[in-house]
Amino acid sequence: MEIMTPAPAGVSLDALLAAKERRAARQADWLEHYMQPIISLTLVTPGEVKDSIRYRNTMGVALQACDQLLWQNRWAIQDRQVLWLPTGAEAIWSVAHPAAEIKAHCAALEQSHPLGRLWDLDVICPTNGPVGRQSLGSGMRSCLLCDEAAHACARSRRHPVEQVVAKVEKIIDDWFARD
Repeated sequence: MEIMTPAPAGVSLDALLAAKERRAARQADWLEHYMQPIISLTLVTPGEVKDSIRYRNTMGVALQACDQLLWQNRWAIQDRQVLWLPTGAEAIWSVAHPAAEIKAHCAALEQSHPLGRLWDLDVICPTNGPVGRQSLGSGMRSCLLCDEAAHACARSRRHPVEQVVAKVEKIIDDWFARD
């Protein structure tokens, strides 16, 4: 017997922009309510498909890694929320700890974990706003396919989206096939 799973549906640009606006509003609400830094987690999901079994499994690993990071450092978590959306999974934590140190640990996690390149861990301070890698003395993230800055390649569409998607899928497949 063969079990068919539905093909992942693509997401429109309008839906992505609306999701981004809702995420920004949620972040602002959390910053105002908790008055503590937040961690916002999304995945790097090139192409039209933002929700698939691969991406859900990758998000599951990211959630576990972030929760472990927070637990290991014994940082007080004010709240945590995970949303499984057609526009891509999102998670947010409110953490009672200095934002710069949180960002340093999140950036290290993105660098050290085999799937970390596919995680976008943003840290936002309630008083100073987003904490960038540059403020830590770190450079911009590099492209998945070349050594240029990731944002520059993405904006210029330097690489065909099919190549970028294939690279993302290979990173995911390599992680889950490691055993």
